[in-house]
Amino acid sequence: MAKSVQILSTKILSPLHKQELMKYGVELIEADFIKTENKPFELKDLNQSLIFTSQNAVHSVLSDPKSEELKKKNVYCVGLKTKSLLEENGFNVIAYTGYASDLAEIITLIYGNESYTFFSGNLRRDTLPEALKENGIKFNEIQVYETTLQPQKIKANPEAILFFSPSGVKSYLKHNTINKQICFCIGDTTAEALNKITKNIIIADQPTIEDVIEDVIHEYK
Repeated sequence: MAKSVQILSTKILSPLHKQELMKYGVELIEADFIKTENKPFELKDLNQSLIFTSQNAVHSVLSDPKSEELKKKNVYCVGLKTKSLLEENGFNVIAYTGYASDLAEIITLIYGNESYTFFSGNLRRDTLPEALKENGIKFNEIQVYETTLQPQKIKANPEAILFFSPSGVKSYLKHNTINKQICFCIGDTTAEALNKITKNIIIADQPTIEDVIEDVIHEYK
């Protein structure tokens, strides 16, 4: 990298991720634009199979003393890291995909005879529940975590911005604008939240933080 480039991450990165970027001369600004917290819930009226679309939901469910009982059920999930977290804790993952829309397609095409309990957050997208409804698949939903926006004004003028969720985009845009910055997005749904704002978007091949960082290094090295 010929010169240092200033990049804003809309979430605080792990020390390893920071180190990787700094190796290539990136000057990193970080701020958490959203906050997620477990919320009280009851594990009742559970269907045959379970759906998780985030690690936050898994962590929240694992905090419940009754979570051991869930490990007898089949699980369907979004995200490789969500799958790993579930399997590390003894859950039986039948199928996983990178996006909720793909998971909805797999469930409706192959596993439509099962009934599902979807563990979600308050700002979850409608993609999955709407697909299940449209296809007459029995499901219920239990909200197990809450996402709140933490908008803040960034005084710097970074050359690029890292976005990790549609909620992060929404929070950032409350007090900031996007001009010529490159927006690195963790996935398609995050990029969609920017579609009316900018065309200067790079979407990670896989929806992981590591892939976002690889894209940054590839762009600026």
